[in-house]
Parts: sequence; structure tokens; C-alpha cells
Amino acid sequence: MPSVVVIGSQWGDEGKGKIVDYLAQKADAVVRYSGGSNAGHTVVVDNVAYKLRLLPSGILYHGKTCFLGNGVVINPGVVLKEIHDIKAQGVDISRILISDRAHVVLPYHARLDELQEAALGSAKIGTTKGGIGPCYMDKAARTGIRMCDLMDAETFAQKLRIQIDAKNELFTKIYGVEPLTYEEVLQEYLAYAEELRPYVTDTGAALAEVFQSGKSVLFEGAQATFLDIDHGTYPYVTSSNPTAGNAATGSGIGPRDIDHVVGVVKAYTTRVGEGPFVTELQDIDGPGHHLRETGHEYGTVTGRARRCGWLDAVMVKTAASLNSIDYLAITRLDILDNLPKIKMCVGYKYKGEEIKHIPASLKVLAEVEPIYEEFEGWMSDITGTRSYAELPLNARKYLERLKSVTGVEIGIVSVGAARQQTIVLKELL
Repeated sequence: MPSVVVIGSQWGDEGKGKIVDYLAQKADAVVRYSGGSNAGHTVVVDNVAYKLRLLPSGILYHGKTCFLGNGVVINPGVVLKEIHDIKAQGVDISRILISDRAHVVLPYHARLDELQEAALGSAKIGTTKGGIGPCYMDKAARTGIRMCDLMDAETFAQKLRIQIDAKNELFTKIYGVEPLTYEEVLQEYLAYAEELRPYVTDTGAALAEVFQSGKSVLFEGAQATFLDIDHGTYPYVTSSNPTAGNAATGSGIGPRDIDHVVGVVKAYTTRVGEGPFVTELQDIDGPGHHLRETGHEYGTVTGRARRCGWLDAVMVKTAASLNSIDYLAITRLDILDNLPKIKMCVGYKYKGEEIKHIPASLKVLAEVEPIYEEFEGWMSDITGTRSYAELPLNARKYLERLKSVTGVEIGIVSVGAARQQTIVLKELL
């Protein structure tokens, strides 16, 4: 059976949750392979909104095994609250598996996140302050604490003591704030350990059994291509690799186990936090304002207003190359319904010359000018459309131009938040 990776092709918030939710109905297992609780998405089922931060979207289907892989960093308090909340909504949580190799987000990570952002001042990155970056820092420094450590009280107590002592040195001597209390953190996390114990296992081995039995698997990344720590607009990125290549590393499978990659593309562009944004619209009451308010472009986790702009097809083309994208899943096309004119960036110009790539230098990227093509809007409600042929001609022209610029086929078009508001051109699972 096939396996599919779903990735974001922009700066996140593309609507991956809905696409994963739709594809998950035919998958046997759904795997989250990167990121932490700084990610968030909303899935609407029968007019009920489910807000997910760590749990894979497949959890909303009965009988699907849902994995949190080794590449995810896990805040036990957050994931337990999510489990409790979703269980209270009548969702079966018996088939959640959490990797014993996943790293644990601890209170000192969140405090460091806040202090580091404050120290950066105007150069701040714009993190969610949830401790995700500092947790990945400890992972890379080989001083992190993993779920397998948390499951062993003696090991956890020893490792926590070392880390609390080291972090308190930073808090008191560098940042001038109060230290954390070792015993309080220890007891809080030992309680978490007992609640999480039924879910923690070697997910790599469990996933291998899923593949060996010929079942289908859906991989879900957090954040998106241009928040990738290697390939994104560094340093305004996340601290992990959301790109498709990490689906293997972050879940414990081999790269040949991946059959297809779907790139989710919002029909316009948004980003949260700092950094250059070539197609950003900074108007007070024009198209940018329309996109934000009509699309309710405010963060699932933070509530922050997202920066909005026209669709950047150069980004999507680059994402297609980086991720080996087979098909595009277009989301939020309906948000453009009432715009008489719509633009798409089809190229970049730097100092009067067209460039064929996204520059690594943010100084250069900040000076890039978009090359726009303008399209006539369709000025009609497409939320009831259920086939590609039924879409207005101008909407199809817009999509076909994106296809031609990126060189990637369109597999899904979403025309609303609900499951049934999904036009499928290519079945992958």
C-alpha cells in the first residue's frame, strides 16, 4: 500500500490539517515527524472545530494508529491536555503511540525561549515562546532528555538535576531572574510520566510492522518548507526540518518507504513572525486586510495576526524542488471569492535583473521585487463547488497558471473548511 508525506509549501498555516484529515480517512496510520506544540491546526468535522497542536489529524478517525515520531519534541503537559480535551469530545485516543526517542520540552526551555527573544529586542525571531527551539538546542548539544528517560524515574531525576543546575546558572548569572526549583519540576514531570506511560513505545519498530503488513501510512509535517532550519528564511525559521526528507529521519523509516509527496499551498501567502516577505500587502483596508479578515488569519496557538500577501509561485516552485512534490493541494481558494483583481508572483527581480532562485541572504531577499501577473477575479461563491469543472473559469485560470509556473500537477482543491468541501483530482491513498 502507498505512503504519502504532506508538507507545507510556504511559511506554514496553509491548511495542512484539513488535507491530512481528508487523506487520513484512507490511511491505516498517521505519523507526525517533526516540530512541537508551536505548530497548530484546526480541523472541522460536522461543524465541530478540533484544535490540534501535537496529535496527528488522523486521531479524528476511529481505528487509525497515530504516531508521534522521534523527530517531534513533546511538552508532556500540552499533549496530555490535548488528549484529555479530545477524549472529552468523544474521540477515541486508544491508538496513540509516542516515540521513546522523542525529546521532552521542560519548563526551563520555555523560560529560555522567552528570555532569549527578549534579549534580541528588535531582532527577535518571533517564536511562540513554547520552548521548542531551546529543546532542539539541547538535543543538538546532546544534553536533552528523551521520553525513555522520563519513563525511568531514577534516570530522569539524575538528568534533570544536571540540567536544572546548568540552566539556573544562566537564569541567575546571565539573565538575572529567579531559578527554577528542582523538586517542583521533578514531581510535576514524574506525574506526567505515569499518565503518558501507556502511550510511549519504540515507534520506529511499530511503524516497521505497519509497513511489513502492507498497510498505508500518511506522514504529517509541522510548520513548512520556508521555516525549515536549513532551507528556510534563516534565522526566521523553526528549529527542525519540516521538509519531506525529514519524514524518514523523524519517524524511523527508510527513504524508499515514501511513495508520494503532497505540497499544501494556500491560495495566497501568509507568515507569522519576522523576516522578509516578498509579496506582503501592508494596506490598511485593501486586499491584504481582506485576506486577513475574510480568512481569519490569526494563529491557532498564539492568536497573532498573520502577515498576508499575494501567492508567491516562486516559493512554491522552490518547495516543489526541495521536497520532490508530486501533487499540490490548494487550500483557501474560497477566500479569494470577492476580490475583483488577484495577483500572483511568477518571478523575482533584484536590482533590475530577474533572478531564478530564492537568495540565502536576507539582506538581498528584502530588496527583491516581485514580478506579478494579474488575474480577473471570479466574484462568486465557490464553497458549494464539488468538481474542478464546476469552478469558475477565472478560478481555473488562476490554478492552471500556478501549475504551469511550478511544473506540478494539482491533486486537491479545497473550497472551504469542512471535509466535504474538497475537490479531489488525484487519489493517492
